[in-house]
Amino acid sequence: MQEALTRGPSFAQRPAGLRPGWLAAGVAAVLVALVAGVSLGPVSLPPGSVAAELLNLLPGVRLDSGLSEREIAIVTELRLPRVVLGLLVGGLLALAGGCYQGVFRNPLADPYLLGVAAGAGLAVTAVISLGAVAGGAPTGLPLTVPLAAFVGSLGAVAMTYLLGVAGGRGRSTATLILAGVAVSAFLSAGQTYLLQRNSDSIQQVYSWLLGRLATAGWHDVRLVLPYFLLTTVVVLLHRRELDVLSVGDDEARSLGLHPQRSRYLLIAAASLGTAAAVSASGLIGFVGIIVPHTVRLLAGSSYRVILPLSLLFGGAFLALTDVVARTAAAPAEVPIGVVTALLGGPFFVLVLRTARRVLT
Repeated sequence: MQEALTRGPSFAQRPAGLRPGWLAAGVAAVLVALVAGVSLGPVSLPPGSVAAELLNLLPGVRLDSGLSEREIAIVTELRLPRVVLGLLVGGLLALAGGCYQGVFRNPLADPYLLGVAAGAGLAVTAVISLGAVAGGAPTGLPLTVPLAAFVGSLGAVAMTYLLGVAGGRGRSTATLILAGVAVSAFLSAGQTYLLQRNSDSIQQVYSWLLGRLATAGWHDVRLVLPYFLLTTVVVLLHRRELDVLSVGDDEARSLGLHPQRSRYLLIAAASLGTAAAVSASGLIGFVGIIVPHTVRLLAGSSYRVILPLSLLFGGAFLALTDVVARTAAAPAEVPIGVVTALLGGPFFVLVLRTARRVLT
């Protein structure tokens, strides 16, 4: 085993681990996004006062922020839950994107690869079209909408897995991707049929499909947090296995790793996190492509670096993108999915042009 590590060409230059400087930069990005997200909005608040008020939330800290009771309520009850939700959702989508790219060895893989988006879209469309949401508007995040999105996402992943296994165990990576495309096409057709039969609910469905972080308090944060913690722990504990999988299954087996078992475990964890993110925020695309690739270009190609930094920078990216969505057309609000698509479209073209490895 030692000779395999020293003589193999893939290990001739072992990728560097996570440097403290990059970790500090990721934490700093999260803190900047937190303060900026809470400070900026229809009612602008001084960043210094906001930072002081956020520090007051820590045990034993009591600072005079200079904010009125109304402004403190805006900070703690309105904006802070939304920003924290953005940090969680962005972190999950970026972490899942980096994980999928490592598992499939495909630079274009993203969290919606296995039919997650189509499954969530069909389930939410069915709930709204069939009148399960009392009063109609999904922007208030009634329990039925995120629950339907969560169940639909995991159901689509299960369908993709079963179809991929039926397609051949020896070609698990390729068959899973093709199965995801097939499942997405099937579920998208069902969603289109429901929309055509229930045209009065199209606006409500699209308001969810375009993505949003609107929240009425800490309820949505509490719903996502357990899945965020579970996904983060599982993926980060197995991040070294992605580096081993990148050299091929034969080499991985020679090092004592079970490639298929590791691959499916990581896919399950990433899909669970994606489903939780989608259930709370709707469909927000390109985060899982933009952030991991940017980290890879700047900080290194090892998944010991990519995954933890994607978690941090992904959360900061989505929180700051939400600031743009809230302020670009104020007092109206641009769907955050539109903003990420405007940023991600050109980035996707860049990745497509520069990718060296293609799926075979």
